[in-house]
Amino acid sequence: MSETQRIAVVGGGIAGLSFALHLHQRGLACDVYESAPEVRELGVGITLLPHAMRELAALDLQPALEAVGIENLESVFFNRFGQFIYREARGRHAGYALPEVGIHRGKLHRILFDAAVQRLGPGHIHTGHRCTHVTQDAHGATVYFNDARGEPRESVQADIVVACDGVHSAVRRQFYPEEKLAFAGINTWRGVTRHRPILSGKSYLRVGSIKTGKMVIYPIVDNVDGQGNQLINWMAEIERPGESMNDWNQGGRVDDFIGIFQDWRFDWLDVPALIRNADQVLEYPMVDKDPIPQWTFGRVTLMGDAAHPMYPRGSNGSAQALIDARTLATELARHPEAGLALQAYEGQRREATARVVETNRSVPPDFINIKVDQLSGDRPFRHIDDLISQAELREISDNYKKIAGFSLDTLKA
Repeated sequence: MSETQRIAVVGGGIAGLSFALHLHQRGLACDVYESAPEVRELGVGITLLPHAMRELAALDLQPALEAVGIENLESVFFNRFGQFIYREARGRHAGYALPEVGIHRGKLHRILFDAAVQRLGPGHIHTGHRCTHVTQDAHGATVYFNDARGEPRESVQADIVVACDGVHSAVRRQFYPEEKLAFAGINTWRGVTRHRPILSGKSYLRVGSIKTGKMVIYPIVDNVDGQGNQLINWMAEIERPGESMNDWNQGGRVDDFIGIFQDWRFDWLDVPALIRNADQVLEYPMVDKDPIPQWTFGRVTLMGDAAHPMYPRGSNGSAQALIDARTLATELARHPEAGLALQAYEGQRREATARVVETNRSVPPDFINIKVDQLSGDRPFRHIDDLISQAELREISDNYKKIAGFSLDTLKA
């Protein structure tokens, strides 16, 4: 691709910023347009799996991320009675070259944003630009924006537009105007709580299952108060068909869901106390969208959640966005004709991410818990080996890693 062609990146989240950094690394310029008027360290936790860390390490960001996150030692599964089901080592402890890291989403975003400003120059990162729509013709594309108040901003001319504007993508809506979010009755609440280290202090926990209540719990900041407590990220989930969908990023009401977990007091954790002592609770619906047959339309293509919104299971949304970013940047650097690069990118990524979307719905990593609940009749068991072997549970976990692209063999190759 010609170095003089103009690339507009719509959205300055994980996908957009990592894509911009990959382009810069390959000698290609772009401008990033982020809807938020300023970048603040908002949100809760995120897990960077080894294939996500591979992409971030290629951008020389691994040391900065490890400095503010917690490296996971293990992933541990329990039923809702607090009984052990399965444990496996994670990241470097499982033989990967790279770690698995729990980190505050806001800190990840800040590291990406600061790197983009430093490397691309502040004149290439534009905040307060919410994309409304894109037009294109034989000579180029025009991106239209509003500011934070909804007032029109000056439009931008580009040769290529890459839409990284998330699950509610305005650009995707142009090409799929009748599309709706897929909501199957699963609502979630997320919070962060200052708490003493749980189990190893580097444990990623899945407790319970979606039918009767599930918690995902892991640390994201060590010694957050100088007294040895960690900042613990947690997500509560419950499937209730027929329930209305939670709002997005709204303050969550503990009383709306605490009843599900009121008896979850184990030798190793008091779950109701973890929830009630949260610094912050937000509510979300668990939604995705059906895979679509086309991402690229002339000069415009989709990336990250705009291309393949998926259930937040298995910590894979961010990883797939990071792979998208590197793949498209590589193809743009390789092909003199940008249209060929966009098609090559879509050819590599669309079907691969569709498989992850479908697997996150049907056989996610926490299918281990669902399977055990089915076998036990959702009752306490004498010993997990009475129901299913550890080898069978490991096979469920390994199959997900293969589909998501982070099996040990895949990353070694």
